[in-house]
Amino acid sequence: MTQPPNQPPQGGFGAPQDQPPQGGFGAPQNPDPQNAGQGTPPPPAQPPQAPPPPQGAPQSPPPPQGAPPQNPPAPQPGYGYPQQPGPYSQPSPYGQPQQPGPYAQPGPYGQPQQPGPYGQPGYGYPQQAQFPGAPGTPPGGGPRNPFKGKPAMIIGAALAAALVIGGTVWAVSGSGDDDKKPVVGKSKDAKPSADDEPVNPGDGDGNGDSDPEDLNAGRQAGESKVLWYKEAPDAPGSGADAPGQWVTDKTAVKAAYKQLFAYNVSDGKPTWPEITFPQKICAVTPQKTADNKIVVAYMDGVSERANCNQLQEIDLNTGKKGWKEEVAEGELFDSTLQLGLTISGDTLMVARSQSGTAYNVKTGAKKWDKKKYGSACFPSAFAGGSKLIAVSSCAASTDNEHDEVQELDPATGSAKWTKKIPKGWQVARTYSVDPVVLYLTNEDKKQWNISTLKNGSSTVRSQVDVDESFAPECGWAILSRDLQGCQGVAVDANTLYLPTEATTGANEVVAINLETGKEKWRTKSPLDESMLPLKMDGTNLIAYVQPSYDAGGRIVSIPTTGSSHTPKKLLQNPQGTADIENGFYSKAVDYVDGRFYISTTRLNGNDQSKEKLMLAFGK
Repeated sequence: MTQPPNQPPQGGFGAPQDQPPQGGFGAPQNPDPQNAGQGTPPPPAQPPQAPPPPQGAPQSPPPPQGAPPQNPPAPQPGYGYPQQPGPYSQPSPYGQPQQPGPYAQPGPYGQPQQPGPYGQPGYGYPQQAQFPGAPGTPPGGGPRNPFKGKPAMIIGAALAAALVIGGTVWAVSGSGDDDKKPVVGKSKDAKPSADDEPVNPGDGDGNGDSDPEDLNAGRQAGESKVLWYKEAPDAPGSGADAPGQWVTDKTAVKAAYKQLFAYNVSDGKPTWPEITFPQKICAVTPQKTADNKIVVAYMDGVSERANCNQLQEIDLNTGKKGWKEEVAEGELFDSTLQLGLTISGDTLMVARSQSGTAYNVKTGAKKWDKKKYGSACFPSAFAGGSKLIAVSSCAASTDNEHDEVQELDPATGSAKWTKKIPKGWQVARTYSVDPVVLYLTNEDKKQWNISTLKNGSSTVRSQVDVDESFAPECGWAILSRDLQGCQGVAVDANTLYLPTEATTGANEVVAINLETGKEKWRTKSPLDESMLPLKMDGTNLIAYVQPSYDAGGRIVSIPTTGSSHTPKKLLQNPQGTADIENGFYSKAVDYVDGRFYISTTRLNGNDQSKEKLMLAFGK
């Protein structure tokens, strides 16, 4: 279906709308390849008071990559084996064009991309992202709660943890553990006691001895309790980022504006003094190393020309600062205005706008550079974990413009394989790096696609071929792609787990066979609120059921083997904290050792009301 003349695009974030953006981490729709399934993204729930845009945020930015579109197209067959055109068929990036079906709708990328930071077309596809409060953004706009987003349409290879995970998204990006898929482990700490009262050190500087606000008041039998909670530190009136959330067997660590806070997982008391950086934090590694280290990047100044180029290693368990390095500026138009950080083994990969540099994550020593190659191919984004994936923009502004995906050797930077993505398609997210699962979008055709590649190869293993609208949730990509910025997707060796869009009532989680792209089974949310996959725990899938006005959120375990896939309740959060769970403009969540952690990833800077930074729930 084409857009009516002179009408605003039906696409994703950034497009003029009468309603708040339908954002969220989105499941790509099938652009083409055979068996690539397409789905219409669900409308996002309107978030509570949205935080103001970061200082210096671009005006009237285009929709973030991977952001779910409005009125997305219905799922359609993707590229793969030749198929007969059907009612949902769409042109395939890897095959012969198919006749558009009657259900084709505009996708998430209804707006053209903007020029790069220097006024030139960015080879790395730098984009301006919309922030709450930015011109053209409706009140409350922006990405929805991490578990309420529309899927974006994409075809190709993508997604590393955002889930977000550094190596996978929540199961690939976000809460992954180093190079491994997120797995619930055993804690060395005593399990939380029901007799313990929650503690609150206020802005993170306190000792946790007082609890000015009893969040457990009115808690009902069978509900979990707030083990501890923290209030957010002061932030500029324009708001500030609070990226990342890392949990070890001892410590829960959270970044906020210029600081890094650490809390004991059992009682919430500070495990080490907060770290204050000279300038605001601008990037973090979504994953941690095997020995619980992370790398934080912060700005080198406060002016509009300041760069995100200061790297600092931190030990999560002790707060000890390790090595420190400054990222060198690249060539013309290859800036460090914003960095992308990810870890693969002992390699820290740092992405500029058009190139990348690898460091030894243990020592900070430079290992190698990933620069322009081939026919004007500029590496612009990386996804880490058990594998290191690079996405490059090639031959920009020419008839041969396209994306390329490579698996790199973390030790040397050499490419193990290269996959050329058909013209018109962009790799927006990586839902997993092992196996490689890519979420692709075609802005011109308003289509999306999810493709899985064979292990160690550029060959397409399958494409999602499910007639469904999926709704994972993804964050904003500001000046570059954020391959690992999604939550609500989980992946194991042979199965992809995606949440469907809930138009009314409960949604479902669909298990998709990575060999065929076909649906294996699906299970319905136990409540009328949406259920989002988080991570794998052995053969069980851990999922988060969003809170409602009269009930807190719920953590459930879903058997992925056998004949029954009915969700089993692990934790039921108290009704008294439902508003807090729903109140974060955007958030990070994790379930580790029987405790549920939730934190905001964006501070609103409103001094009139003290906002929460992080909460921990348990039995």
